[in-house]
Amino acid sequence: MPTPRETILQALLAALQTMPDATVLRGAILPERIPSGGLLILRDGDPGTPDVTLSPLLYHFEHRAEVEVIVHGKTPAARDTVFDALLQSLGTAITTDRTLGGLCNWSEAEAPQPVDLPVEGAEGLKAAIVPIILTYTTADPLG
Repeated sequence: MPTPRETILQALLAALQTMPDATVLRGAILPERIPSGGLLILRDGDPGTPDVTLSPLLYHFEHRAEVEVIVHGKTPAARDTVFDALLQSLGTAITTDRTLGGLCNWSEAEAPQPVDLPVEGAEGLKAAIVPIILTYTTADPLG
């Protein structure tokens, strides 16, 4: 049986996979080709140090997962358009069910810091890491 942490990350992945046109992976290496609808890679991130209550013994996490958002396009304007649409879809996927089916207390995306990446001999890329804060409580510090 998976830990609550793993169950929440799987639920987040499932929410991201509802995004139209985007390819969504978890823990993958960057592929050689970026799909035309964009690519999102969910990274497990850092659960951080939990706050602890003693009676009953509970661990309260603010887990910082990360979603790498990557698009390509022939022009900066084309990349900007696809990138913006992908971020809008990501926001909708998160806000549609902030508790991920009741598995966590709250989920919220933080602002991305986009960068343009030149690729020698190919179309340029636009990318950002979008932190997703997952707030949840467990009875075990490992999960």
